[in-house]
Order: sequence, then structure tokens, then C-alpha cells
Amino acid sequence: MKTKLDRIAKDTNFFLNRFLDKQNNSKLIPAMKYGLFPGGKKIRSKILIDVGSLLAIDYKRLIAIGAAVECIHAYSLIHDDLPCMDNDKIRRGKPSAHIKFGESTAVLAGNSLLTMAFEILASPTLKISEKIKIDLIKKLSECSGHLGIAGGQYLDLSYEKKKISKSKIIEMEIKKTGKLFSFCCAAPSIIKKKNIKEIKFFENIGSDIGLLFQIADDLIDFKGNSKIAGKKTGKDQKKGKATLIGLLGYMNAIKYCDRIILKTNENLKKYGSNSKNIKETLNYILHREK
Repeated sequence: MKTKLDRIAKDTNFFLNRFLDKQNNSKLIPAMKYGLFPGGKKIRSKILIDVGSLLAIDYKRLIAIGAAVECIHAYSLIHDDLPCMDNDKIRRGKPSAHIKFGESTAVLAGNSLLTMAFEILASPTLKISEKIKIDLIKKLSECSGHLGIAGGQYLDLSYEKKKISKSKIIEMEIKKTGKLFSFCCAAPSIIKKKNIKEIKFFENIGSDIGLLFQIADDLIDFKGNSKIAGKKTGKDQKKGKATLIGLLGYMNAIKYCDRIILKTNENLKKYGSNSKNIKETLNYILHREK
């Protein structure tokens, strides 16, 4: 698994570096690169490639789309870490972007990464039709804004120190994390011009995988080691964050994750042995330490 993730990370970072190098230089690029590189685990890109392999999508095409996803993810982390949001000083084992560059630069670097994602999807580098590019941009926009990441972060902040129901926590975690995974799962079927029902099928799988990822992230915060995780742990409880662990308890949260994995594997059974890569990735998501 580590070899596969390392290869995806290397190829994605190469694409992003080359994309940035072709642009006119600006004073924001150092802060953008700082937020992008080394760039975390690339789980989202791995899921994109896993689903893409089910539908026989070219690997290089998936790397380009994954690069756009990583830009969105990096932007969201830069903004989440800001003092007005979660106020985190460490990210990926190094000072957060606003600690390194200042708040205003961090905000602008995040904004620039957000817009660069759509620039990548619209670029001639991505060898697909203009119609499909528009569909991908529309879907990624929906997953990144008030219906997705931004809306999820809003709910996350507004739920602090409050008693929140299970359904509302799940809705928040799907928006905050699941929507970007739903894009990763839907993108291959959009490229293949599948019908709305088929695209929705993959979107729902992505939402479940994103929920799994977020609960696993919360498990790391609950019991993980800060040095291994590359970020401060134990902060959810301190801040009174609404999480499924806080509501269900540690062991029940793990059982909930097991049910998500079982359900996802069942849904993908029709793809036979081709779905083994996703199974491997799901197990990695749950059992990772960072």
C-alpha cells in the first residue's frame, strides 16, 4: 500500500510542480507550494485511481484530476488551520501556513489553490472533451463550496460545545470530508459519460468512504500520537467538537467504520476482483496512524 501511495504522491507532485513552473511567477507561489508539498498521504487520489481502474480510465488522466483534488484539499487545510477557524499551529509535521507566512498570505495562498484546481481541470493538459471538463468543474465546485467542504466546516465550528444528533454529525462530516471523496468516486463515471443513476451510485460510495476517513481521523485525534500524526492530537475533546466518537464511544465508532467498509465492499462486489484495490485502501484508511 505504501509503495502505491508513494508512486501516486510522486506523480501528483511532479504534475503540480510542472504546472506551477509553467505559470508566471508570483509572491504567493512559495506559500502555495508550502501548503501543497510534500502533500500528505494522497488517499483521495488513491480512491480516484482505484475507481478509475474499475472503469478503465487512463492513469495519467486520473493523476491530473487528482492534482486538482489535492489543490482543493490543501486549500481547505490552510483555511481550517487559521486562528479564526480551528487555530491549529502544526500541519503535516511542520508549522501551519499562517504561522510560516502570516494570516493574510495563508488566506490568499488558500484562495489561489482553490482556483488553481479549476484551472487544472480546464487546461489543455487534461485530454478530455470540453463538455466533460465543464461537468467535472461543476461537480468539484459543488463539493468544495457551501454544499461541501466550506459548509461542513461552518457546521463543524457552529456545533462546538453543543449536543448534536447522530444524523447532524454524519451530515456535517459528509460535507466536510465526504463530498471531496464523492467527487473522486464520481469523476471516472463522469468521464465515461455514465447516466445520472450510475454517477449517483459512485457519489454515495464516495460519501461513505469520506465518512470512514473522517471517523478514522477523529480516532487518531482521540488516541493517536502527535509526532506520528504530524499534527496536535486530543484537541477535539478539548474544543468540544461534535464527533461520532464523542456520541457513540470509541469502540462503537470502530464498529460503525467496519459497517461502512462492509457496505462499500458489498456495493462494489459486481466489479469482482477489480475492486480489490479499493478494499485494500479502505482497510488502510481505518487502520492508519496519521
